[in-house]
Amino acid sequence: MYCSIEDMVNRFDVNELIQLTSSNSQGVINQSVIEAAIRDASNLIDGYISGRYTLPLSNVPAVLTKICADLARYNLYDNAVSEVVEKNYKAALDFLMNVGKGTLKLGLSSDSQAPASDESIEMSSSGTVFGRADSKGFI
Repeated sequence: MYCSIEDMVNRFDVNELIQLTSSNSQGVINQSVIEAAIRDASNLIDGYISGRYTLPLSNVPAVLTKICADLARYNLYDNAVSEVVEKNYKAALDFLMNVGKGTLKLGLSSDSQAPASDESIEMSSSGTVFGRADSKGFI
């Protein structure tokens, strides 16, 4: 799965999640309901990216955690979805469609590994524009 219950709690209002998952007034998140929504969202993500990446991903990009959380949140609503939730859901689907088409990349190689980095910084310059020698006494 691409996100956890903790990820959902960190991203969204706890009271909203309690309201969406609890069928009674216990005031706690029903973990089995939220896990089912996350599982459904993860399966949807897999459907879009399976043609481009080897599943399961060994290194999950942070963007997929957000996408999964947005999809799972939408899945928790039975009806009366707010405009923001629906907008995030549609944006997540657009992102996944573009990943599936290959117009967007997740930053992973075809074997689902993050690219290696030597973590070095390189700076280059094309030379000076103004200098003392060229200023004719102005600088």
